[in-house]
Amino acid sequence: MDQDIVMRARVMLLSANRRVVRGVEGLWIYRTLTRVEPEAYGSKLAYVLVEASASSLVRDMPEQRMALLDEAVAVARALSPGNPFRDKVLAKALAARRRELEGPSV
Repeated sequence: MDQDIVMRARVMLLSANRRVVRGVEGLWIYRTLTRVEPEAYGSKLAYVLVEASASSLVRDMPEQRMALLDEAVAVARALSPGNPFRDKVLAKALAARRRELEGPSV
């Protein structure tokens, strides 16, 4: 991983001055940082992926929504069982994926 990209992601995260950076910016930051520190950033990545799947940007794109949710589940499962956020983000990702598979409620 290019250290300049990692440093840029860290600077963006620190300058955001928010607990969780959301949206496209958050996806890029957490995807980048999860590659180098999965236990520190993986739970936030999974959380932001689930949020992104509900975004208006992918409202009419079921394949992209499912891809985001599949990635969220994979990231959450990859966290160590001892990670204090693993169970919560995994449950959230699995529930969102289940709702997506069931389709819209009438």
